[in-house]
Amino acid sequence: MTDEVLYETDGRIAHVTLNRPDRFNAITESMPGALAAAIDRAEADDEVRVIVLEGAGEAFCSGYDLELFAERPRPVPGSQEMPWDPMADYRLMKGFTENYMRIWHSHTPVICKIDGPAVAGGSDIALCADVVLMSEDATIGYPPARVWGCPTTMLWVYRLGPGDAKRMLLTGDLIDGIEAERMGLIHRAYPDDELDDAVAALAKRVAGIPANQLMMQKLAVNTAYENMGLETSQTLATIFDGMARHTPEGIAFKDRCEEVGFEQAVRERDRGDLF
Repeated sequence: MTDEVLYETDGRIAHVTLNRPDRFNAITESMPGALAAAIDRAEADDEVRVIVLEGAGEAFCSGYDLELFAERPRPVPGSQEMPWDPMADYRLMKGFTENYMRIWHSHTPVICKIDGPAVAGGSDIALCADVVLMSEDATIGYPPARVWGCPTTMLWVYRLGPGDAKRMLLTGDLIDGIEAERMGLIHRAYPDDELDDAVAALAKRVAGIPANQLMMQKLAVNTAYENMGLETSQTLATIFDGMARHTPEGIAFKDRCEEVGFEQAVRERDRGDLF
């Protein structure tokens, strides 16, 4: 485990914290594995009944660090020289996705606290959790759906159903916690000054239940979603994610990131100015 992900326990509660606050906890190549290792550590601890997942500083997670993945000239992880090998890209992104899904598959329940942006790959991580609590003015969404991405966990459709999932992924919009609660994407949104107490209260409530009972309830619910084809959906979405980064538009977006920096390129993309 690296210092990109922090781990500590408080009695029956484990705290896992994404820890790149200076970069809004943006994802590096090593962070997904470190996150999975922290979940493994909590699950291996017989004293731990529940995990609280959060981000350090002002964000939960701002997605993949585009300074690393988009501004640097190719080849970089996720952006190959052309012609590209889609299966090489799939192996990379499927590995990242399996690390995020370690949250989903953990026999120990995971509560996610979102008190700042949970964007792009950051939303993939958050939506793997069992219960998501969010600040009313925090934001969540998948802007790379506009150009350069497809959410590899594909949990939007399983949390929202087809209508609202299409609305989110056909626009790449960001929504606040109030709207996320209304849509059923998260469990509940709270004012900023109430979120910490709400997360602590829920974690304490869950921690009072026997570990085997928690495991049974989580497995029962997860199995229902897996019977709906979750793994098949993720396979297709992960392949499409690689395709999205190597289409003519995806290549043009990365070229623009290299030329003017990712912040300007993202602004142009999200305004619809690039294509």
